[in-house]
Amino acid sequence: MTETLQGASKMKEPDIEKVLFTGEEIQARVKELALDISRDYEGKVPILISVLKGGVLFLSDLMRELTVLHEIDFMSVSSYDGGMDTTGVVRILADLSINIEGKDVLIVEDIVDTGLTLDYIRHLLLGRHPKSLKIVTLLDKRERRRVDVPIDYVGFVIPDAFVIGYGLDYQQKYRNLPYIAIMKSDA
Repeated sequence: MTETLQGASKMKEPDIEKVLFTGEEIQARVKELALDISRDYEGKVPILISVLKGGVLFLSDLMRELTVLHEIDFMSVSSYDGGMDTTGVVRILADLSINIEGKDVLIVEDIVDTGLTLDYIRHLLLGRHPKSLKIVTLLDKRERRRVDVPIDYVGFVIPDAFVIGYGLDYQQKYRNLPYIAIMKSDA
């Protein structure tokens, strides 16, 4: 057993090409975003809607830094089917549990890539008549945008590369990495 634990501590991530943002850089940027959001929602109680599964770490860190009261809810959608490219078809796997009509809503996304999924979610939620609807994303991959989606708060703009870590996955793996990295294309 000791041998196994020692081996695990020396294990490297062979599928990582380059670390884009360290855990410290991510936390500093999340604090800055929370300050902006808290200022903009002063006197309001926004509903933070996290798009599962990748957005859960970002939501957790963001909500701890907010200085305004807020509620949370979750949606689960799929457009990747486990691969590296979107299928373009968005499926709702789990919908909201609360009514957002007349409420201030903030969609909390981990990454905006083509914009197809977020555009679908945005239109779906706008059809439920919230008082306001804004979007915060930790990562914005603008080079890949196929649909222009209005994003109100952006953590980092990233290059056109497949990223993992801090909630982002490849085939449900690597979400636990405390940093965000570019995955090797031959992984």
